[in-house]
Amino acid sequence: MAGLLEGKVIAMTGAGRGIGRECALLAAREGARVVVNDPGVNPDGSGHDDGPAAQVVDEIKKMGGEAVANLQDVSTMEGGESVIRSALDTWGRLDGLINLAAILRDRMVFNLTEQEWDDVIRVDLKGHFTTIKPASVLMRQQRYGRIVNFSSVSGLRGNSGQANYGAAKAGIAGLTWVAARDLGRYGVTVNAIAPGAATRLTNAVPASAREIRAAKGIAAAGGPPKADGNAMVNKAAEEQAAMRGPEFVAPMTVYLLLDEAWNVNGRVFQVAGGHVGLLQDMYPPFKNIYKHGQWTLDELRMLVPTNLMEGVQNPAPPAADIAVPGRDS
Repeated sequence: MAGLLEGKVIAMTGAGRGIGRECALLAAREGARVVVNDPGVNPDGSGHDDGPAAQVVDEIKKMGGEAVANLQDVSTMEGGESVIRSALDTWGRLDGLINLAAILRDRMVFNLTEQEWDDVIRVDLKGHFTTIKPASVLMRQQRYGRIVNFSSVSGLRGNSGQANYGAAKAGIAGLTWVAARDLGRYGVTVNAIAPGAATRLTNAVPASAREIRAAKGIAAAGGPPKADGNAMVNKAAEEQAAMRGPEFVAPMTVYLLLDEAWNVNGRVFQVAGGHVGLLQDMYPPFKNIYKHGQWTLDELRMLVPTNLMEGVQNPAPPAADIAVPGRDS
């Protein structure tokens, strides 16, 4: 059924490539008029290219839709506000906002520089606030709006070598929960997607880092299974690779823009391939111990390992050749 977003105006950051591009095209096919924001930077945030945003706008227009490009850097308040102004100046309204703009500066935390930290936090986390702030003022006044943010497993669970990116993405989840409470009473929903897809950002992660993460049980190794001459394995590899496309993330993202999603608010969804999962709230905790009074250290020493942490794995345990007091004593 086409036209589910007929007449709506949706602004999207980071919409020139990957998941953003797929969301922009799908929203346009459903009748939305789209602001395509993308300064066309490299995965690390360097450079500038007008092409990606312009190409998505051209694709939308060729299918008979309406779109306008915005090339501003949303890591500044001026840049974020310009995205919202593009919608208002072009069509006089704003109904939805999708925040996808992000960069990577991967490095182990003990090697991470202050500049690498600041750049990722500025683009990935602040870049959400710079658009949400002006959009929320407008949406609160009009008593309607849909905001979809993009978090990551890196922030919700942790990926080695991504202290800056993980902190930003965890911050986005927190921002989503709080903004949902701030705006829900005004008819505005705020949700987040934690995607799993092969994009320029994921492809920028070195293969060595992927393998380290996989060995530690932190994240699956990148890419599909390697072909080994077995036809069934080769077919499985092809199917897995096909299911990693960014287009698989777009439908759930666009669903959250619909009027009928009015009661979905303050939620984080994991979306990868054919999988859509509602992530469990951080609170209440999923395991508890309780006493009517203050715990003693001796009580905690007994109950934490046998009750609270029983069956809970360390995501990155010390190597066998490292002496660990408590483990080896």
